[in-house]
Amino acid sequence: MFQVDNQLNGAEAMVKMLEAHGVQHIFGLCGDTTLPFYDAMRELPHNITHVLTRDERSAGYMADGYSRVTGRVGVCEGPSGGGATYILPGLIEASESSYAVLGITTDISVGSYGKYPLTEVDQEALMRPLTKFNTVIKQAAHIPRMVRKAFRAMTTGRPGAAHLGLPYDIQYDAVEVSDIWADEALQTYPAYRVGPEAGAVEAAIDAILSAKNPLIVCGGGVVIAGAMEALNQLSTRLDIPVATSISGQGSLAETNPQCLGVVGSNGGTDETWEMMQAADLVVFMGARAGSTTTSRWEAPSAATRVVHFDSDPMVIGANYRTEVGVVGDLRLSLEAVNAALDKRAAKSFGGAAVIADIKARKFARFNQLANSTEHPIRPERVIATLQKLLPEDATILSDPGTSCPYFSAYYQLPKAGRHFITNRAHGALGYAMSASLGAWFGRPESKVVAMMGDGSFGFTVGELETITRYKAPITFIVFSNAAFGWIKASQMADKDSRYYNVDFNRVDQAAVAAAYGVKSWRVENPEELESIMKLALKHDGPTLIDIITQPLEEANAPVRRWMG
Repeated sequence: MFQVDNQLNGAEAMVKMLEAHGVQHIFGLCGDTTLPFYDAMRELPHNITHVLTRDERSAGYMADGYSRVTGRVGVCEGPSGGGATYILPGLIEASESSYAVLGITTDISVGSYGKYPLTEVDQEALMRPLTKFNTVIKQAAHIPRMVRKAFRAMTTGRPGAAHLGLPYDIQYDAVEVSDIWADEALQTYPAYRVGPEAGAVEAAIDAILSAKNPLIVCGGGVVIAGAMEALNQLSTRLDIPVATSISGQGSLAETNPQCLGVVGSNGGTDETWEMMQAADLVVFMGARAGSTTTSRWEAPSAATRVVHFDSDPMVIGANYRTEVGVVGDLRLSLEAVNAALDKRAAKSFGGAAVIADIKARKFARFNQLANSTEHPIRPERVIATLQKLLPEDATILSDPGTSCPYFSAYYQLPKAGRHFITNRAHGALGYAMSASLGAWFGRPESKVVAMMGDGSFGFTVGELETITRYKAPITFIVFSNAAFGWIKASQMADKDSRYYNVDFNRVDQAAVAAAYGVKSWRVENPEELESIMKLALKHDGPTLIDIITQPLEEANAPVRRWMG
């Protein structure tokens, strides 16, 4: 080891800088260029747990899941070459979803750049369009400053991902101990919150109170900002209905009388869409008004009045002409709205009564399907069984395929906050299995459940070894239909059922999981589902249920483009 009284080497400086920023977990995979970094983690005293993964993609997804449940920066690492390319999916998902994830990729020596060494790739160019901050550090003395800059970028303003490249040779060069320090405010995010400008809140209130049928539509920004209680106060006092995107689930408890649930083309239903179409003013909060929530901008229409709250001024007015834009941290902005409303006469929009009728009709239809004894098992029955058995503080993850629209439409989250996680920005398969382990490390007291299709299962099945190594009591639910079901259903709806290259051999996922040491079951009879799920949820180690489910192209999935 290089360490002397007043100096560290570059690898040691990186470890101590991460510790100074409050990092408690790192998810990653070893390689030749990480030798000094791993040696520093082994030899130095610190409070960081390194979790060895089986794939750099998984390391990125684990860091993402960890960040979402903790509000702290998730950290992943990998070696040069293939490691740098494999870690990309996790960084772009986190950045586009506004979560703080730091990717550290060690690199070939600066001294060998341009000499065609093994695993050479321009990491800075590779990561530039995908991250909020990105640099390959060329001198060891720059390590502390670049780490501080990365944490400042990730945690302030709209949160996002950062990348630091750490070349092999500078990991051995000297760094002054006196430069190892961090701003403690950057250990969690959002950091250094900024409130709205004077007058914006009053203008937004005036617009909302002048409407007849206003609707609040929340994206992920409300939960990221921790603005749930302020939103609850606002929606209760005005009895104003609140809808969400999938990412916005948890902005209110979905049992809240003012919570309509998910709207849009994925996870929304005909019933919830009624309120979106009827609104004469839509208030977007921490939402980008993108294609899914608006069903490709079908509603709001161009004639609908729009008020937009967001921490990022770039999204305001991007898709809709906006009457009032309120730029600022969502929690500070909503607290300012509530303070201003304290001085105004009360008004009620009667949202709870309308929502009660909508939910009654939606769930009457759902319950008929959820109680079905048809074979293969209907996805609705799986969701209803989870709703019956899971504790209120469970953390549920889903890949973006079969399970996601059913869960988002019909599972009623009983608590506000980030209790449902899915990768909505880029929708890569293989996310939920890996991210669930990160979520468990971040929230070990919560029962963690990860849902996926059998196509997704095949992407990252190797991480079952990681999960069993850590004895994580996660329950995996596999919706098995022997196809890439989302694409097959799209071929049914868009291509007149001309199916092409979407089916694969049926695999016994339970047997595969058992080979990794996971206690597992295969369920084909719907009447056995509840009893087996009880066993799986109570087991003190990892469990998996392989459920033979109705093919998605034959189902009644809440995806608007497939319905009618």
